[in-house]
Amino acid sequence: MFKPGDVLSYPTICAKEGTALQRGMNFRLRSGRSVILMSLRRGAPYADRIEDDGRILIYEGHDIPRSRNGPHPKTIDQPRTHFRGRLTQNGLFEEVAHRFKSGKGPAEKVIVYEKIRSGIWVYNGLFELIDSWVEDSGGRDVFKFKLRLIDEPVYEAVPNQELEHLRLIPADVKRVVWKRDQGKCVNCGATDNLHFDHVIPYSKGGSSLVAENIQLLCARHNIAKRDRIE
Repeated sequence: MFKPGDVLSYPTICAKEGTALQRGMNFRLRSGRSVILMSLRRGAPYADRIEDDGRILIYEGHDIPRSRNGPHPKTIDQPRTHFRGRLTQNGLFEEVAHRFKSGKGPAEKVIVYEKIRSGIWVYNGLFELIDSWVEDSGGRDVFKFKLRLIDEPVYEAVPNQELEHLRLIPADVKRVVWKRDQGKCVNCGATDNLHFDHVIPYSKGGSSLVAENIQLLCARHNIAKRDRIE
């Protein structure tokens, strides 16, 4: 079971999804789940962003693969199809987004993981894909996908799930907290099974936007804290 805010390693993510995730966009893996890997770090290859207090993700489509003798991927329109006409990941996600907007199908559910530093990932939650469009970016066409956070556990029910787990913490806040807390539980110093926790719960007015209200807790102390919240 993953909860939004859980800190994960890449091997853990791959084990949970049942495959080695070699790309950022993964439409309906063998498990039937769609998975997106995102990054808001400085220098990230794509212009992903978060809106509406963490409930909306605007995710940028992916470029053509880099090749030794081919053009630089950032100078070419992002592809909808491969050269033989088969849909790319951009095309597959776009197709289901358009089907949802036209009322011909349900919104695609997408699991989102965010890279905050080398080897460190955070589970951001389960989203639904609600829109897709193409826009100009520096003289070339890029895909944009709009995903909305949905308050639904992915793998199993979580009793008494607190509202604060359903709001994304900005990437820059996560990085500050990770560095400040030295990648350890602030209570016991554990370095595994970590979670970004709200000191004052979101449901009680605590902010996701300031590092002072976010701390790293291990699973044991995170559960113990929730048990004390009235």
